[in-house]
Amino acid sequence: MPEVIVMNRKTTATDVAIEAGVSKWTVARAFTPGSSISEKSREAVMLIADRLGYRPNLLARSLATKTTHQVAVLVDDFANFHKLVSLELLTAALQTEGLVAMLIHIGKHFDHANAFLNADQRQVDAIVLLGTAFRDETLQGAMKPGTPPLYVLARESTNPDIPSVSCDAKVSMREIVNHLASKGYRRPGFMTGPTSLSTALGRQRHHAAFWRKHGVKAVPEIAAGAYDRRASEDALREYLRNTQPADRIDVLVCENDVLALGAIDVARTEFGLRIPQDLAVCGYDGNDLAGMPIFDLTTYEQPMAEMARTLVEMLMDRRERRSVLLPGRLIVRGST
Repeated sequence: MPEVIVMNRKTTATDVAIEAGVSKWTVARAFTPGSSISEKSREAVMLIADRLGYRPNLLARSLATKTTHQVAVLVDDFANFHKLVSLELLTAALQTEGLVAMLIHIGKHFDHANAFLNADQRQVDAIVLLGTAFRDETLQGAMKPGTPPLYVLARESTNPDIPSVSCDAKVSMREIVNHLASKGYRRPGFMTGPTSLSTALGRQRHHAAFWRKHGVKAVPEIAAGAYDRRASEDALREYLRNTQPADRIDVLVCENDVLALGAIDVARTEFGLRIPQDLAVCGYDGNDLAGMPIFDLTTYEQPMAEMARTLVEMLMDRRERRSVLLPGRLIVRGST
């Protein structure tokens, strides 16, 4: 008599329903948070599902609900180590709601236009631009009927149709400038990262405006061109080489902590400057490295956890889809 081979097959919701003596829809409700089902019925279904090794088929569910529960996250500056912190907080907030992040790296060979198209073809529920800069024409091309809604996180959106959640640049720069002015600094400089296109940081503009209130008419810009430690070192090195000591700035405010740490390093090691006696430095983000004794960097901490939660509330339709500015916290240390 020939041997009969029984192939293992994946347990379905129908199998669980038959075993539990309930409908297939009751099984579906048991695995849906907030659905209408008694706790007793849910526990009974879960017990049998666990014994049979059943797990819901998310792909099948997405076909039925016309949602994928996937959110594309576009990132273009991995040299900024604060991006890892932002990704951790954002993905944790998404996963709490049963959403999964699809990370798309924007670089030299994969621009925003390709990223938007890639995300749309994968039928994600939304696209989040995490601190990225993009051109108006590219953005307008991506905003077509039927395409996923766009959001900006950790930068201010200048497009009224694209909501953003960011740290309040005006509030933060007022606190920073007031602190520095109270310390007696009067020759401020500002180090910028990449040229912002459709997303505007606003930090440099507000920084200069508040210094004008303290009688400082002009604030020199030191352009790093990227959120990269080496770019910061190159930019400050060029400035210090080409500027006489008597004419130099006495405090440097940087768009983020990466730039500030690079500035401190080159000022100390290559020019022998004392921080803050010869040059005070202030960063922005609130990264853990800033608090190390070797840097002791004054910085403005962005409320990233709250920003991520706020964005996810918009995605879940629990909050109005409009731009939000949140206050952060000035952390004063030895660098100022």
